Amino acid sequence: MTGKKHALLGASSSERWLNCPPSLRLCEDFPDFGSSYAAEGTAAHELCEHKLKSALGIPTKDPTPDLTYYNSEMEYCANEYATYILEIVEAAQSPQVLIEQRVEYSRWATEGFGTADCIVIADGILHVIDYKHGKGVQVEADSNSQMMLYALGALELFDSLYDIESVSMTIFQPRRNNISTSMLTKESLYKWADEVLRPAAELAWNGEGEFRCGDWCKFCKAKAVCKKRADVNMELARHEFAEPALLSDSEIAAILPQIDDLIGWGSDLKDYALQQALRGSTFDGFKVVEGRSNRRYTDETAVADKVKALNLNPYEPPKILGITAMTSLLGGKKKFDTTLDGLVTKPAGKPVLVPDSDKREAINTAATDFSEPIADQ
Repeated sequence: MTGKKHALLGASSSERWLNCPPSLRLCEDFPDFGSSYAAEGTAAHELCEHKLKSALGIPTKDPTPDLTYYNSEMEYCANEYATYILEIVEAAQSPQVLIEQRVEYSRWATEGFGTADCIVIADGILHVIDYKHGKGVQVEADSNSQMMLYALGALELFDSLYDIESVSMTIFQPRRNNISTSMLTKESLYKWADEVLRPAAELAWNGEGEFRCGDWCKFCKAKAVCKKRADVNMELARHEFAEPALLSDSEIAAILPQIDDLIGWGSDLKDYALQQALRGSTFDGFKVVEGRSNRRYTDETAVADKVKALNLNPYEPPKILGITAMTSLLGGKKKFDTTLDGLVTKPAGKPVLVPDSDKREAINTAATDFSEPIADQ
């Protein structure tokens, strides 16, 4: 599953480019550093593919020795995914099952294609199942454009071969205990493709249309420096929050739902500025310094042995006491330093962007000093 090519009008980013068409071309100039969450999701999909193939008796190689993020939870989730699909298969008559199937919807979106986790065709129903490993945001199948694009692509392959009447789209998200299914008739899906998908995809491909802000902004590469998003949030920020008593209850009620968007935008902007500063950009009045960090033990077993030798209990079950509690147990900093000499370290803090007035010394921000993508820090 690694090394896959992604479509510009991809299914996974479709909520964004359908609602904000010009963001498609705007994001082209921004690098994609990926993330640990994405890497974990990729690993989970590889394991799901293996488990499902095994359940269906399809030859497969166990990928677990090569999965960096493999753990017991991922094993459980993959088994649950395979069991769920097996139930669909066993309940159908002579079903056709396709795993990690490439599908194309380029009839409506230029060069549009994607990979559906699982497609099951049986009894006049086209089932499309998508595994989601994330647990931060619950994903719903209803009006889910990613799922609708996968379904369209599947219809392109099989509509002329099978008597398909309806489409069942399911999000399987075990870490949220979420199984969300949406049913559409084939005709309603084609209607959406002609009336909504095609015109929006054409605008997006041409870099045209109107910039719009919404939930889809959180997945946009340009979210930190998008002028439209800045305008929307700066308009909100113009309210006199310093004197909330001057706002009426109705005004406060109108503002409250937008606060999280304002805070999110501010956080995105700060993260972007830090990333750019670490690559050599300068922002007047700001500098990059080493952030604060906490001391930690270098060898918890050795620490415990040292404390036990003093006839003291180093644990607050099931864990060893933290530095502050251990200092108190040993009778103060001097005894702590003497007893645990060489067993405590203070790692370097992560870089942070602060005003020039901060007393900490600026650190070297040459891009060559950072071997890892900043976005992953």
